[in-house]
Amino acid sequence: NFFAAAHRSGGPEDLKYLVDKCHGLGMQCFMDVVHAHASDNAIDGLNEFDGTGGHLFHEDPGLGWHGLWGTRMFDFGKYETLRFLLSNIRYWSEEFKFDGFRFDGVTAMLYTHRGIHWDFIGGHSEFYGDHADNDACVYLMLANQMLRDDPKFGPAAVTIAEDVSGQTGVCRPVWHGGLGFDLRLSMGPPDHWARLAHEPDFNWSPSRVVSLVTGRNPEPAVSYLESHDQCLVGDKTFAFTLMDAAMYGCMSKTREEGVHP
Repeated sequence: NFFAAAHRSGGPEDLKYLVDKCHGLGMQCFMDVVHAHASDNAIDGLNEFDGTGGHLFHEDPGLGWHGLWGTRMFDFGKYETLRFLLSNIRYWSEEFKFDGFRFDGVTAMLYTHRGIHWDFIGGHSEFYGDHADNDACVYLMLANQMLRDDPKFGPAAVTIAEDVSGQTGVCRPVWHGGLGFDLRLSMGPPDHWARLAHEPDFNWSPSRVVSLVTGRNPEPAVSYLESHDQCLVGDKTFAFTLMDAAMYGCMSKTREEGVHP
């Protein structure tokens, strides 16, 4: 449900209390919003909500389904879809006082190929053309501008785009022709760190590590060590990869011998 808090957060008042407590401690609260796609659940989900295969989604099977996730893709060219998703953002912003939003799966929104089997190397032809979803770009611009125009929270609202394509202008203001995000979530570094963690130490050259840390798009970005993607494919955490079995047998203060080689 796009308008219901997860059970682990308690009821609506419990979640509001948590956000208020965080604000009292000087912390900001960001919400992860999934506005690229929705579950294919036709029993109690949005799929076939009106008895058809369209409604809020693309009716064309090639556009209405994600080829890897098996989920329904929103049709941002429909006013009903725009109203539904924009009201969703406004609800969480006004009722729960969230400070910002991380937009999940932005790459799947920006392109009709959804980024599947597409190697983004930085050419402008990759970002624009027949494979660009112009309606999705307009929706993201509307969403960011709506938050900025809010008299109470607009100036302080923060939005983050989870985008692996590196499309230019994602973090440019809407008035400048950009999508209006404050930050891009850099998804490449976690994959590189994961590969590096499985290599022998002598491959960890300073130049390679420096390149990994500093080589990024000039737009504002959030760079991080590991993400949920590594966990979803059955990989270990970065710390567990480095320590492995020593995590269980060599971390006691009473143990005299050191870590096993």
